[in-house]
Amino acid sequence: MNTVLRFGVPKGSLEEATVDLFKQAGWQIGISSRSYFPTVDDGEMKCHLIRPQEMGKYVERGTIDVGIAGRDWIRENDSDVVEVCDMVYSKVSRRPVRWVLVVAQDSPVQKPEDLQGATISTELVEFTKRYFKERNIQVNVEFSWGATEAKVVDGLCDAIVEVTETGSTIRANNLRIVCDLMESVPVMVANKTAWEEPWKRAKIEQIATLLNSALRAEGMVGLKMNAPADKVESIISILPSQKAPTVAHLYKSDWVSIESILPEKEVRRIVPELLRLGAEGIIEYPLSKII
Repeated sequence: MNTVLRFGVPKGSLEEATVDLFKQAGWQIGISSRSYFPTVDDGEMKCHLIRPQEMGKYVERGTIDVGIAGRDWIRENDSDVVEVCDMVYSKVSRRPVRWVLVVAQDSPVQKPEDLQGATISTELVEFTKRYFKERNIQVNVEFSWGATEAKVVDGLCDAIVEVTETGSTIRANNLRIVCDLMESVPVMVANKTAWEEPWKRAKIEQIATLLNSALRAEGMVGLKMNAPADKVESIISILPSQKAPTVAHLYKSDWVSIESILPEKEVRRIVPELLRLGAEGIIEYPLSKII
């Protein structure tokens, strides 16, 4: 049995965030500018640095067992893989990116059907072709090497399919979104054969669990305090928590210890209220994982 899991680390915009996330989850991945082969402090793993645009085809082929890439690039390659889980990195964005159909502000196009016979420029060529083919709209789709928005401004094409998060850059260039084609977030994807192998599946699920626990801990802190027993209900009523705060009686005392998990940004608001209600010895501590 092959007891090494080949993991694809996304090279580019997700690279640093992925390495940081693995560190928070308990793995040390080292990437050198002079090497394409990352190191990892886990004898059961081998890491590969791969562009997200190519991740799906290597996972589908079985060259690597599992990797992280944007769902857009998985769909661009129409990759036959298992989507294990979403990996929404706060260090990149908490919002999905959108691939949108865009035209010049003064274009008569109001819907995709209005582009019959038109030329569309995009990096997402194969997905765009399938989108229009499924709707029986004949278009010419060209690959864009960059500066895609400028092409429709200059009249080099009739429309573009471009990625955006808020649409502000598109509006700033005097362009107009006709419709959304797809939303995308980073996803962990696995090779189907690897997913059916018990050892590899267990290893993939272990990694997914710990990475997601690290993601859930981002922006969260633990808060612990002592309080008079007769103030517990008042304190709990204002204390955010994942489920319910933990309350434990102090030894030979009519005081209690209260512990909760809450968003870090809530601490500045809630601490003065806790003090007013009689809480003492308030301790804030960081969290690396919430499982």
